Amino acid sequence: EVQLQASGGGLVQTGGSLRLSCAASGLTFDDYAIAWFRQAPGKEREGVSCINNHDGRSYVADSMKGRFTISSDNAKNTVYLQMNSLKPEDTAVYHCAAGPVIPTALCPGKWDYWGHGTLVTVSS
Repeated sequence: EVQLQASGGGLVQTGGSLRLSCAASGLTFDDYAIAWFRQAPGKEREGVSCINNHDGRSYVADSMKGRFTISSDNAKNTVYLQMNSLKPEDTAVYHCAAGPVIPTALCPGKWDYWGHGTLVTVSS
């Protein structure tokens, strides 16, 4: 059974930092890309970042570039999202998802597995 366990959320002040973790089990980690999505109350889900565990390439959405960094520890089957300079508009539930790596794209458009979210709240 594939499981994705997201953790690391919490309450932080504006300008603070958090590191989210997504621990994967039940899949061949190197064959999957892991992405972070977030959904704020009343808003649609948006993609945050993605890492291709096969070749290490990564992507961060433009609005978060320079503040968020994604990394992967293949030995621990865990992906991290380091979030710095947090803003109140970063408040959301953050989910991680896994999708099989495809040769033609850094991040696949199809996500087969989703973890439960972790809540990030940034106070002003």
